[in-house]
Amino acid sequence: MRHLKTCHHSDTPIEFVAANQPYMLTRIAARAIVLKGNTILMLYTERYHDYSLPGGGVDAHEDIEQGLIRELQEETGAKSISNITAFGVYEEYRPWDRDGYKVINMLSYCFSCEIDSELGETRFEAHEISNGMQPVWIDIDEAIQHNLNTIANSAKKGLSIERETFLLKLIKAELINS
Repeated sequence: MRHLKTCHHSDTPIEFVAANQPYMLTRIAARAIVLKGNTILMLYTERYHDYSLPGGGVDAHEDIEQGLIRELQEETGAKSISNITAFGVYEEYRPWDRDGYKVINMLSYCFSCEIDSELGETRFEAHEISNGMQPVWIDIDEAIQHNLNTIANSAKKGLSIERETFLLKLIKAELINS
């Protein structure tokens, strides 16, 4: 799969990552790109006031596409997921202070796909519910502008908003405006 970008959070510069290799956790995630014209299926998270692609961590027993399907079903209630096509992988290094780790290397494998137009019931995890996460169809330009405004003006923004905004801009350029 093509490499889209490598990003280092300000608290995990290249030198920090190199010095903390024994304390680095690698996490594989799958993220879904579902488009209907200029409209995209996103997750709005109230806590961080941002839009993100549906998806999340791939379990140890799953391959990446199985993880994509599971996450998309859990977070959006998507049905009849088909035409899964690789888009690219976004790599990031972020702070991670859990279980003896200091840094996380997140590899987000992004896929475009199609789903039925009607969404079913979601099956959010407890932290997703407490964060106020909900699936929404939104115009991609609105999602991009909303995230840019959150980056510029919100102290409560999450660590993933830069990734999500980069991906939204690339999706628009390559999958909508192509």
